[in-house]
Amino acid sequence: MRGHRRQPSIDLLELMGVVKENGNDQSSIPPVQTPLSYDYVLVAKTNDHQDRKQIEYIEELKKKKLKVTKIIDDDLVFYGIQAPKEMFERYRYLLKVSDACNWSSDQNIVPLSTRIRIVHFILNHTHIRSGESLRNLMKMKVFEAKFCLHEKKKQRELKENWARWTACLQGQPITAVRNYFGEKVALYYLWLGWYTFLLIPPALIGVIVFLYGLAFFNSSPLIKEVCEADTVMCPLCDKRCKVWQLSDTCTYAKVSLLFDNNGTVLFAMFMAVWATLFLEFWKRHRASYVCEWKVSDWCEEEEELILEIVNNANCEPKEYKHSYLRSTLVLICVTVMILVIIGLTHALVVFRVIAAVVLAEGSWKFLSTHSNSGAMMLGAVLHYLIITVMTRINRIVAMKLCEIEETRSFAATEKSFTVKMFTFQFFTYFSSLFYVAFFLGRINGHPGSYVRISGIWRLEECHPSGCLTDLFIQMAIIMVLKQTISNVFEFTGPWFCRWFKKRRTKKLQRKCAHCYLKDDSEVNHGAELCENCKLRDWLSNYRLNDVDSFSLFHEFLEMVIQFSFTTIFVAAFPLAPLLALINNIIEIRLDAIKMVTLERRLVPKKTNDIGVWIDVLEAIGVLAVIANGLVIGVSSDFIPRLVYRYRYGPCANGTEADIDCMSGYINNTLSVAHLDDLNLRNEFSASQMITTSGLNVTSCRYKDYRSNEDYNLTPQFWLILAVRFAFVILFEHVVVICKFIAAWFVPSAPLQVKNDRLFDKLNRLKEELRHSNLWEPVH
Repeated sequence: MRGHRRQPSIDLLELMGVVKENGNDQSSIPPVQTPLSYDYVLVAKTNDHQDRKQIEYIEELKKKKLKVTKIIDDDLVFYGIQAPKEMFERYRYLLKVSDACNWSSDQNIVPLSTRIRIVHFILNHTHIRSGESLRNLMKMKVFEAKFCLHEKKKQRELKENWARWTACLQGQPITAVRNYFGEKVALYYLWLGWYTFLLIPPALIGVIVFLYGLAFFNSSPLIKEVCEADTVMCPLCDKRCKVWQLSDTCTYAKVSLLFDNNGTVLFAMFMAVWATLFLEFWKRHRASYVCEWKVSDWCEEEEELILEIVNNANCEPKEYKHSYLRSTLVLICVTVMILVIIGLTHALVVFRVIAAVVLAEGSWKFLSTHSNSGAMMLGAVLHYLIITVMTRINRIVAMKLCEIEETRSFAATEKSFTVKMFTFQFFTYFSSLFYVAFFLGRINGHPGSYVRISGIWRLEECHPSGCLTDLFIQMAIIMVLKQTISNVFEFTGPWFCRWFKKRRTKKLQRKCAHCYLKDDSEVNHGAELCENCKLRDWLSNYRLNDVDSFSLFHEFLEMVIQFSFTTIFVAAFPLAPLLALINNIIEIRLDAIKMVTLERRLVPKKTNDIGVWIDVLEAIGVLAVIANGLVIGVSSDFIPRLVYRYRYGPCANGTEADIDCMSGYINNTLSVAHLDDLNLRNEFSASQMITTSGLNVTSCRYKDYRSNEDYNLTPQFWLILAVRFAFVILFEHVVVICKFIAAWFVPSAPLQVKNDRLFDKLNRLKEELRHSNLWEPVH
C-alpha cells in the first residue's frame, strides 16, 4: 500500500511563492463542526406584518427535525438553525453509493463547510403551504437576511496568514481557504495566484518591447521625416478646420513608434503561446489539488440530486427538458441584445466625430490642434461609463434569459448565466475596440468623396504614423479606469456599509469570559454559548455586507475580462500585462480582506474545476491569435513598412548603401489633393487652405495610396493588401501550430496524480470487498 506523498506540482507552486502550505498535508480533513457553531441564521423584523408566513416557514423547518433557536433583539428577531446528526449520516451514505461522488473525502467525515452547504440547500428548498420558498419570502421582506456564520478562530488565522495588505508578496494558504470557504473559492484563488505569477514574464517582455521603441525615439528616420517635414496636410474637418503641418504631430509620431515597432510582432506571437501554456499548466495544478482534496470525480449535479433526497426522501427528480421554442426565443433575445450593444458602439463613433468637430472649432488652441486625440479620449471615458451602466443591464437580461430556459439544476443555471453574461460583457467592452482596430481610418473616404454621417459629419481619420496609437489610448484609459475605480469601490463600498451599519445599531456587548474560553478551545458535545454571546456573534455577522450565489462569479468575470485585454490586443498595448500584474497583486489581497472581514461568509461550494470559465479562457486564447494577427497585419504599419523597404524604398534595388532603407516612407504613404480639380472645388473653402503662417496653398496631402490624377487606388495599395492577408494567414497558422504543440507537450494531469488516483481506487475497492465478507486472500 502506497503512503501518501504530496504532489510535486504543489511543491513547485510553493517554491514559486504562489501558495504557502507550510508543508501541511493537503488532503487533511477540516475538523468537525463544534456544537458552538450554528449552521445558518435567519433574520427578520419583529414588527413585520408577515409574521404568519414567518412562523409557518419556521414550523416547516422544525418538521424536518432542524433545531431552531430564536433570539429577539430590539426590532430584529434571529433564528439560529442547526441540522440533526441523522441528516448528515444520510448525506454520507448517499455519497458512498452514488456514481460520481463516492470517492469524496466527505464520505468519512462531515466538516462545517459541508454542513453549511447542506443546510443552505434545505432552507432554499423548503416551501410553506402557499408554495413560497425562502427566496420568495425574502423578496416579500418576511425575512430580512440569511447567512452562515464566520468562525472566529479560523477567521483570525486567515486574517493573519492571508487577508492583509502586508501579505501581498507572499503565497496563499490555499488548503486553509478550501477548508473555510470550500473548493470553489479555493480554486478561484489558486487560478488567480497562478495567473498573476505567470504574468511576470509577459510584463517584463512588454516593458522591453516598450523600451525598444523608446531607444529609437531620436534616431528613427520615420520620426525625423515627420518632425522635420514641411508637408501641408488636408483639413481634418469641414468649415473651420484649416490645413496643418505634418511636423505639428511630431510627438504623436514618437508615441506611435513606442507601440508600433518590429518587437510587437514577436511579442504578440509570444503572448498567444503564453496563453496556451498558462491554461495547460493551470490544468496540471488544478488536477494536483483536486486529487489531494479527493474531489477528482466530483459532480455538482449529482450532489444536488443527493441533497434533494436528504431534504425530502419522497422527492421526484427534475427531468431534463428541452424546448425548441424557448431556445429560439433565447437565441433571438441574445442576438437583439448584442445588436443593441453594437448600436451603442455606433453611437460612440458618432459622439467622437461630433466631439472632434466641436473641439476643432473651439476657442482653445491646444484642443483645436489635437481635436482628434481629445475626441478619442472623451470617447474612451464615455465608453467606460457605458460599460458601467451596461454591466447592470447585462446581468438583469442574462438572469431573465436563464429563467426563460428553465434549467434543471443550479449548476446548469450558473453555466448558462456565465456564458450569456460573459458574451454581453465581451461585446460591451470590445465592440468599440474592434472598430478602432479594424475600421477607423479605413472607411472615411478621400478628398472629393468623404464618407459622412447623415451627410454632415466626416468620419475620423488616422494619423499618418498609423492608427495603433488610437487603439492604445482607448485600451489604456479603459484598463486604468476599470482597474483603479473598480478596486476603490470594491473595497470602500463594503467597508463604508459595515461602518454605517455599526453606527445605526447599538454597540455589541463584550463576550463573557466563560464563552470566550469555549470559543477558543475544543468543547464537549452539547455545550453552547450563552444567549448574550450568541446574539453578539449573530449581530456582528448581520452587520457585514451581504453575499449571494453569484458573488464569486463577479470576481471571475472581472479577471477573465482583464485576461481578454491582456491577450487579445496586446500587439497594440505591450504594457497591458504589466498593468494586469500590478492590479492582480492588489486584487488578491483586496478580495481576501473583503471575503474574510467585510462580507458575510460565502456558502462553501464543493467542485473540482472552475467550470465553464476554462472553455471561455480557451476561446479567448484562440480569438487572441486571430485578433493579434489582424492588428499587426491590418491595423499597424508593419506590413506597409516591410513592402516599402523591399519593394519601393531606396534599398529596393540593393544599390543604395549610405542611405537608410526607410527614408521617404512617410512621403510615400501620402497622396496629393489638388484644389484646381473640379471634384475638390466644393470640398474645402478658401479660408481653410491658409496655413498658420498666412501662406495660401493650392494642394494638400492625405494618408492613402491613391493616384494624384483620378484618385483611384494605386498598385502599391493592392500589393500591400495582398501581403497583409498573406501575413495574417501565415501568422495565425504558425501560432496555432505552436499552440497545439505546447498543449500536446504539457499533459493536463501529472503522472503522480493519475497513479495516486489509480491506487486510491484500487485500495477503496479492496476495502469494500473486505467489508462484504467475500474477501479471499491468496496465501
